[in-house]
Amino acid sequence: AAAALAWPAGAGAHGLVGRADLPIPSWLFAYAACIVLVVSFAALATLWKEPRFDRARERPLFRVPRWVDPLCGAIGIALFALIVYSGIAGTDNASQNLAPNFVYVHFWVGLVLASVLLGDVFRAFNPWRAAGRAIGWAAGRAGLESPVRRPYPERLGRWPAVATLLGFGWLELVYPEGPETLGWLCLAFGLAQLAAMAAFGVDRWTESGDGFSVYYNLFGRLAPLHRRDGVLQLRPPLIGAAGLPKVAGTVALLCVAIGITTFDGFSNGSVWGSLGPDLTDLFGDLGFGAKAAGEAADTLGLAVAVLLVAGFYDLGIRGMQTVGGGHSRRELALEFAHSLVPIAFAYAIAHYFSLLVYQGQTIAYLISDPLGNGSDIFGTAGATIDYGVVSGKTIWYVQVAALVIGHVSGLILAHERALKVYTRVRTATRSQYWMLVVMVGFTSLGLWLLSAVRQ
Repeated sequence: AAAALAWPAGAGAHGLVGRADLPIPSWLFAYAACIVLVVSFAALATLWKEPRFDRARERPLFRVPRWVDPLCGAIGIALFALIVYSGIAGTDNASQNLAPNFVYVHFWVGLVLASVLLGDVFRAFNPWRAAGRAIGWAAGRAGLESPVRRPYPERLGRWPAVATLLGFGWLELVYPEGPETLGWLCLAFGLAQLAAMAAFGVDRWTESGDGFSVYYNLFGRLAPLHRRDGVLQLRPPLIGAAGLPKVAGTVALLCVAIGITTFDGFSNGSVWGSLGPDLTDLFGDLGFGAKAAGEAADTLGLAVAVLLVAGFYDLGIRGMQTVGGGHSRRELALEFAHSLVPIAFAYAIAHYFSLLVYQGQTIAYLISDPLGNGSDIFGTAGATIDYGVVSGKTIWYVQVAALVIGHVSGLILAHERALKVYTRVRTATRSQYWMLVVMVGFTSLGLWLLSAVRQ
């Protein structure tokens, strides 16, 4: 962490943005960010001496009309069909094909931001959930027996979602094949989701097994908007994360989410620029082909990034055990897992913000020419990306702000939970010394990843 703070590198960003000339050195941002965390910790220890989230109240806004869900579901199915068709039938040029741009920018990044602002929007537009519910409704109207044969195994928890998220990260970072492969994989994944819903039930599988539903639901818990019993409710931010169910696989899911972004940033830095080729040569010497050796090296890097994140979190949990209370590592890990949700959001926004701002504009011309074959359905095929919409300095400020706010939010969630887990305020505060170390470490790592991106 100290090395990351003192590393004399210029500011950088992911994707299409270059380095920016900052009004103050980038290392000073790092020091300031960590000071903010320490001051926030001291303020929490002094001013927040009893649980407050339980006293928070939701305020009903309005009842959501019943036709909204079917309409959103139909839109989701139509978009999914368009993405599959674009990938399979469209051009092999990824930059001119709607499928990879929509999946890796609007779906993977845009939905994260939308979820934190508006709540769990993916649940409404989830195409396989909508299709599963529609099939179930039609089967019920026809008098057919429900195909659900068995309850969802509790021991599975969120582990199927972990496998989905890790597989998607591997597809994005290690195995970036063309749009056609992506289209077929999307179709296969959708069919697999329908099969799982038929076996365990639509809602049960969506809540635990569907990786993307679980992933976006985590971010939706940070939002001030929440739907309960058909009524849209307004609540204080972060409150929903405190209610995250303590289910097996939750910690792994969050470590995978942070680890994917960590490796994505690290793989664009100078360290991996020199280490990656050496690993590729090593796998080549073991008999791997040129392409397979590169994929093996990247797979190893991705696995190490996830394990590094998990190990760092485990270090904090082991430290909390030393303050007493008789709590097991597994119990504490699940109790404080929700504090990783804002960190996962901070990493996603800090790393992908420029990608979303710039590459997200491709939807303007791709919606008119989704196959990349020269069509102009809506008359916008001639649209271009405006690289002047935000400056490099603005991107850097947004990235640093996201990291700082995300980690301070993690401290708040952890402190609130510590006051409920430990009976004495002093013990709860002592337990959070370790969480402060975790947050400072994650902040330092995030800032280093941003400043170490090579051109």
